[in-house]
Amino acid sequence: MRTAYSVDTVRTAERALMERLPDGTLMQRAAAGLATACAQLLGRVYGARVVLLVGSGDNGGDALYAGARLAARGAGVTAVLLSPERVHPGGLAALRRAGGTTAAPEDAGPPLRRARLVVDGIVGIGGRGGLRPKAARLAELVAEGDAAVVAVDLPSGVEADTGEVRGPAIRADLTVTFGTHKPAHLIDPAREYAGSVRLVDIGLGPELPRTPVLESPQHAEIAALLPVPGAESDKYRRGVVGVAAGSARYPGAAVLAVAGALRGGAGAVRYVGAAGEAVLARFPETLVSDRGPAKAGRVQAWVVGPGAGEDAGPVAEVLAAEVPVLLDADGLRLAERGAVRARTAPTLLTPHAGEAAALLGVSREEVEGARLTAVRELAARYRATVLLKGSTTLVAGEPGEPVRVNATGTPWLATAGSGDVLSGLAGSLLAAGLSARDAGSTAAHLHGLAGRLAARGAPVGAHDVAEAIPRAWRSVGE
Repeated sequence: MRTAYSVDTVRTAERALMERLPDGTLMQRAAAGLATACAQLLGRVYGARVVLLVGSGDNGGDALYAGARLAARGAGVTAVLLSPERVHPGGLAALRRAGGTTAAPEDAGPPLRRARLVVDGIVGIGGRGGLRPKAARLAELVAEGDAAVVAVDLPSGVEADTGEVRGPAIRADLTVTFGTHKPAHLIDPAREYAGSVRLVDIGLGPELPRTPVLESPQHAEIAALLPVPGAESDKYRRGVVGVAAGSARYPGAAVLAVAGALRGGAGAVRYVGAAGEAVLARFPETLVSDRGPAKAGRVQAWVVGPGAGEDAGPVAEVLAAEVPVLLDADGLRLAERGAVRARTAPTLLTPHAGEAAALLGVSREEVEGARLTAVRELAARYRATVLLKGSTTLVAGEPGEPVRVNATGTPWLATAGSGDVLSGLAGSLLAAGLSARDAGSTAAHLHGLAGRLAARGAPVGAHDVAEAIPRAWRSVGE
């Protein structure tokens, strides 16, 4: 499990650890890990031109000490000091002893144009509100150059706790972080700025609390959640999922939601809606009913909303059921918030950014720029688990629980009907007995892998994604 902690938690843990260690030990550990990562990226250190962008915080000190180590191995290191009067004195002295030089920001152009590597130590994890003009100009120069960029702990200009980017920021090829991941390493848009992320162990683990603010399940954790039928399983024990989706205008949404449910391991699928003929033509094993959700028969979970159009009746019937319910697409718009909040059985909402924006009454851009804030706010407003789809899928549940992050997705999943497949897949996991939080995060993981397996760098449709779910399932369990 990859975990992330807030800035305040990290700082508290660092203080506790530093009380037991000689002065400067943590910074030297961080600098050693940073220098090693830089050397590996350079390949040949001797003779390489390296520019350090140095602010006044501790990560500026990390950059200076790492630069000193590179200079001692023969690199030509120049430190651009944004605040010379507040620079870390020990780090600066170490760099100069090793043969490094300094430059003012207004003179940074020539060194940056010649550099093979730029180390971003401008702003640390406490940075807020984007870069100041002087630092923003340096970010522009870095972007114009060809050098590889390594960020110290976090790219300057992104906000550690939220993943927001509110102005100019450094775009790194590699971010070297210390002790633990921070939320911005896992959540877009900041994640895009971080590039690859390398975690350096500085001994912080024992000082961190048991519960992080974010967690990102990996294959092993997802494999442990996958429902596997036993020797005595039948279709009811495996889980029957009801799908109330589709309409005369959007029959394909029903077909794709049913596909996701069947490929996701449901013992049986009961379909209710106007697209029964289309569903049976593609999946004759589906149990089709025209009597409405309340009279469709036994189910362990409901999926409602994909392609539903304007008919709010099935949504209301499903919300009245005492089984887990997944709301997606039109169902999100048609559902009454009070009815969702009043439910005692689990409820999972699966909006994309546009749908989340409509539910929150804000712009899509606001949701995309502050994804963590948006998913937490939706979960609180609806008293439900919320899966916010996107480049990184977020799953938020009860207050105090870590938000789960999934990054297995691919841009090829941005295709019509892909979300319908995800809904059916998550519904099958709800019917199998997984909690809303586990069903959402497991479905997002499998759906993302299925998209990657189906695409392999080429265009695919939602049907291809559904058909690849069993392969994704196998790859997780191997």
